Amino acid sequence: MSQQNDYFADVYKKLNNWLVEMKIQQKPNIDEFIKQAKLYAGAIESMSEEKLQQFTANLKYDLHDFYQLNKNQAEHSVYLGLLNEALWENLAKLTDKSQVEWAELVDDFDHDGVYKSGDFIGFGELQCEQCDAKISITHFSEINDCAHCGSSDFIRQPLNP
Repeated sequence: MSQQNDYFADVYKKLNNWLVEMKIQQKPNIDEFIKQAKLYAGAIESMSEEKLQQFTANLKYDLHDFYQLNKNQAEHSVYLGLLNEALWENLAKLTDKSQVEWAELVDDFDHDGVYKSGDFIGFGELQCEQCDAKISITHFSEINDCAHCGSSDFIRQPLNP
């Protein structure tokens, strides 16, 4: 089990290093994008309403076409998946957790506080009944087996305000 943990730690470390490297490499591209966006905003101010509507329609069409061409790749992208999870995690930090507790209360009664792999949970922290590992759920998602021990049984923990 220790060798498996070392393997996962190594994979996590490599992934983290890759994301840091991507951030460093992409920062100049993002800066250039912002600079171009400012130039476009200035050009839009001097554009007639009719031309602006045509430009907007063309942009929507192009973005939809781009999405359709790259939809399959985007759905299986590890990077976009991590970006999505990071977004949900940041939103969860801003959430009034006492309100979420009330919203999840009915679900807890239905489950008697015990959740299994395959169940869905909206928000919360689950603790594995076998190894006590904790899993934070930041948005509506399906519960998977415990990544540490493979158990399928969890107890929902109260949220910290």
